[in-house]
Amino acid sequence: MKTSNVLVLILVLLYINASREWPTHTVCKEDNLEIYYKSCDPQQDFVFSIDKCSDVATHTFNIRASMALRHNIKELYVKLHLIINGKTVLTYSETLCAPGHSKLIFCGMKKGEHLHYEGPVTLGIKEIPQGDYTVSAKLTNEDHVTVACADFTVKNYLDYY
Repeated sequence: MKTSNVLVLILVLLYINASREWPTHTVCKEDNLEIYYKSCDPQQDFVFSIDKCSDVATHTFNIRASMALRHNIKELYVKLHLIINGKTVLTYSETLCAPGHSKLIFCGMKKGEHLHYEGPVTLGIKEIPQGDYTVSAKLTNEDHVTVACADFTVKNYLDYY
């Protein structure tokens, strides 16, 4: 009896690990702008939201993001890809945390700590491009280990003119 229970438990755990795909989360959905995200890290999902969808079209807007850290953040690097019709058309990378160079309040956080940020973000662009596209974002630490990873789907039908 115990052997069969152990076997069932192992099969359930293997099924959960093999079929794990994080759900697609809605960041915002208004008349002309929709933003969704899905964690591309198979081991961790995270929480991300903004105050109002229409604020994204402005230069600065407020966000909330939260996750439990699985890795230390002594150094942190971001790499972004703009993907249109399955092709990467733009790549951007930046150092966010490094010795003597820390742009974020959570630089230096340790594995197991809870990262929570609530406040303004500035994109550094004047408009969000129109159309349907994906922005793939990956944060890695000094050991080249993924700290967070997400694919953002943007559907923008805003007319800026």
